[in-house]
Amino acid sequence: MSSSLRRTAAAFGLLPFAVYVLLFLVVPTLIAVGTGFFDKSGAFTLDTVAALGNPVVRDAFANSFALSALTSVLGALVGAVACYGLLGARPDGALRAVVDSLSGVLAQFGGVMLAFAFVATIGIQGMVTLILRDTFGVDIFAGGVWLYELPGLVLPYLYFQVPLMIITFMPALQALKPTWAEANATLGGSRATYWLRIAGPVLAPSFLGSLLLLFANAFSSYATAAALTSQGSQIVPLQIRSALTSETLLGRENLAGALALGMIVVMVVVMAGYSALQARAARWQR
Repeated sequence: MSSSLRRTAAAFGLLPFAVYVLLFLVVPTLIAVGTGFFDKSGAFTLDTVAALGNPVVRDAFANSFALSALTSVLGALVGAVACYGLLGARPDGALRAVVDSLSGVLAQFGGVMLAFAFVATIGIQGMVTLILRDTFGVDIFAGGVWLYELPGLVLPYLYFQVPLMIITFMPALQALKPTWAEANATLGGSRATYWLRIAGPVLAPSFLGSLLLLFANAFSSYATAAALTSQGSQIVPLQIRSALTSETLLGRENLAGALALGMIVVMVVVMAGYSALQARAARWQR
């Protein structure tokens, strides 16, 4: 096959992905920008974007940032410790195969299914809740029904954040060269010296990049929060839903576009940082 035919075949191979990106990334972004800066008549306006300064909207963004930061940091730390523990397992062993498979499944296990799992397990009438209350006299909801409020989203989010960290950070740990540890030991360095001066700085870009990826994952999550928190719109994705479906305040579709535009800006910044860190980490992984 000639080089021109190979290029043409490669272009056709990328066509389905290009259509997917166009329909589910480019078009929604253009719609968000259009509805954020233009009114229903098509005239340019900044009134809708100015609504992002509303205290309710600011609180929603603050809650989203806090929830995403908390779950990403906790998920990154727990996932990194799990990856470190897996270094002692055989790469082709049963333990690694099981953990890799579970991580791939659980990282995508969210939405209504995950919300139902937590309601059935630690909900007001959940199995664990009843066992703790009836057998041990421990009422986990004595201080309020926190599972259906903003704090209750932390545990469900960690459920998919930790597996995602294992998937993204494990290759970086595996790429550490044994010769670096041997050189450190030969020169009289301790284990702490190796992790603080060699492995730590080398792994820092990968760890921070995974942390940003976890933040973006939590910041953009919608279905789990929508299924668990039925009252109020405490985070930005639920604010967008409220703006689109509110029965008391009609005609707020443009506010939903402005909120989506704000989320797009945040995601662009986060993913740009992630790409830069991944590029830096790839230098020593080659």
